[in-house]
Amino acid sequence: MGDGPLADAYDAGVRAAAPPVDAATGAALRFLSAAIAARSVVEVGTGCGTSGIWLLRGMVPEGILTTVDVNAAYQDYARSAFARAGFGAGRARLIRGTALEVLPRLTDGGYDMVSVDADQVSYPAYLEEALRLLRPGGVVVFNNVMVGSDEPDGPLRVPGPAEIAVREVMQRMREDESFIPLLVPVGEGLLAAIRP
Repeated sequence: MGDGPLADAYDAGVRAAAPPVDAATGAALRFLSAAIAARSVVEVGTGCGTSGIWLLRGMVPEGILTTVDVNAAYQDYARSAFARAGFGAGRARLIRGTALEVLPRLTDGGYDMVSVDADQVSYPAYLEEALRLLRPGGVVVFNNVMVGSDEPDGPLRVPGPAEIAVREVMQRMREDESFIPLLVPVGEGLLAAIRP
């Protein structure tokens, strides 16, 4: 983490047990938002602002990030991190609440990108919301899709709820021809898909 605001947000996330995205994952998020010239991005899981800074750095200069988190302290820290990184108050809209309560209130087809780094068990529900929120050609991104288990692999191991949910999202993207998916092996795994 070479620059101050990003390094500070990273350190705050580690201290607060809000796992920040690593630099490679952040760079991938920035690349994806820049590649589609994103003007409007929804982020599920604000944390302390690391992924939001990466997304904002890739978005067009007038782009607006809408970021959702249940934790007030994280959002307060993220707001100050965005300001320290040079993004004015109008560039990020922080909404406190659970994503499954907030996302249904957002505009259908109003977003270029939906980035999810939150409760993995809810990934299938977040995918449904993303499909409604994305414009044609929009991109949905899920972080932490290479979930592992502390249990040794074997014939008697039963996958946990998070692992089952992530597999469901991956399978849907693979089998549904309305997606063009890509698994990016950075950090804990990034699953991105274009909605043609």
